[in-house]
Amino acid sequence: MSEAVELGGVAFPRERGGWWHEYVCAIHGTELLHEGLTGGRFPTDGVRCPHGCRWDTPAVRGAWVVLAHQAYATRLVELAESDDTDAHDEAATVLTAYAQFRAGLPSGHDGAQAWMTSGRLFHQALTEAIWAVRIATAAWALRGRGRELEPQVDGLLRDLADDARRSRDLLVTQGKSRSNYVAWLNAAGAVCSHDPEWLTGPYGMFEHLLEATLPDGWHWEATTYYHSFVLRAALVAIGSMPEVAVPEAVQERLSAMRRVLVQTMTPSGVLPALSDGPYRRDGYTAELAELALEPDPDQAAIVVQPDGGRVVIRHAGIHALVNFGPHGESHGHADTGSLLLHGAAPDVVSDWQPDPGQVPYAHRAWRRHYASTAAHPSVSVDGEDQHPCQGVLEEVTDEHVRIRCDTAWPGVWFERSLSLRADGLLDEVTVHCDRPRRIGLHLRPAVDLVVTADEGGFTTRWAGGQVLHGHHHSSTASELLTRPWPGPADDPQRQVTAVDWVAETDVVTFTSLYRVGSDG
Repeated sequence: MSEAVELGGVAFPRERGGWWHEYVCAIHGTELLHEGLTGGRFPTDGVRCPHGCRWDTPAVRGAWVVLAHQAYATRLVELAESDDTDAHDEAATVLTAYAQFRAGLPSGHDGAQAWMTSGRLFHQALTEAIWAVRIATAAWALRGRGRELEPQVDGLLRDLADDARRSRDLLVTQGKSRSNYVAWLNAAGAVCSHDPEWLTGPYGMFEHLLEATLPDGWHWEATTYYHSFVLRAALVAIGSMPEVAVPEAVQERLSAMRRVLVQTMTPSGVLPALSDGPYRRDGYTAELAELALEPDPDQAAIVVQPDGGRVVIRHAGIHALVNFGPHGESHGHADTGSLLLHGAAPDVVSDWQPDPGQVPYAHRAWRRHYASTAAHPSVSVDGEDQHPCQGVLEEVTDEHVRIRCDTAWPGVWFERSLSLRADGLLDEVTVHCDRPRRIGLHLRPAVDLVVTADEGGFTTRWAGGQVLHGHHHSSTASELLTRPWPGPADDPQRQVTAVDWVAETDVVTFTSLYRVGSDG
């Protein structure tokens, strides 16, 4: 690895970045530790995973370089926005160095995979756009403090905007104008150039938002990760040019985008990792903090998000989510009918049965696992994944909701009903098959689970900041398979106890009553 440019104890490496999703332990599936990023030099013994492995491969080095460049760009913003004139000098010098470094690179990254829209400094144009936003933010902050910049920096910003336009145009010609890439390419162009066309023009941010989001506010993929990703890009782009009027339709859509996140968030501030994205990651937590979301204490007991396909229920100390939206796209998981269970206390976190999230792209085996039906608290038939499908909201009242899916498997339909009762939250899952099959309902805790036989069924006790109790029985003979199971995707090596509640039949109803309490 080449020598780094070092100023004030912080340095950026004189290397082109790779793909940050390669920053994963090939054995354990966990993201590697962020070590030495602001030193500008890859650690001599490799980087560690949380379980003690050390990795030094070309792919890992390339991913580390991505993270190092991004960390350094973040540091530049901090320096530029400070009140320290010496820091401003340092930031200006580094911007010039970056401009000179990038100007000497070929226009396309030869390490990019075929499916990627490639960048110049990084494999992906998306990664380059995120970096460009920070670089341009630092440059404009310095200008706002009266600091003159070298002409090379102006050239860098022009080049970054031009490259963002080329990448956006390529995506549009490929029929991918709804891609989350477009949001960040627009943000990069807007922040680098301050040209209103990046907001108001064809395929600009305003047009993109209305095309890529649904009427209820969800991004079209309905994943909390990519939804918040696009929302952040939109706010960055619009914020760079406050003088540009935002159309009323766009203002309403931005409000709706925030609203569905607030509705989905638990009262303790946990935003479930619906459909795809990290279950828990420091970088993602920092990104969400930029949105300054606050849970709504006056939220209705049952909230339907009809286009994204979610129902949020708060009742008797439980914050539950039911998914009936479509899946089958690149970021969709086979989890129609899943029931997520979190605590509804404002000051205590209890993630009893969350969406398990997803690991970085480079670990294909664990990605297949976390996208599967088996990984989610939903229904399975003969152990098979659900086909790409979506459910239908059949009924909703102030105290009851019922969803149905007819297309997860040929010859099968199932319903999930949730009812608000004085003694807790009642969950009823009915499955009809055209012939006797092995029907399973999954319990997928992220906490310690105790399962005990009970007269006519069984009980469960879910640990957490609060304790959740379940009382379960079925309409016909059934059996339980309890087994060690990978925990959520932030650490696939953490074992939990999974339950497959199984009946060999053509019709069955599984009934569970959940309540929060300190005893059984």
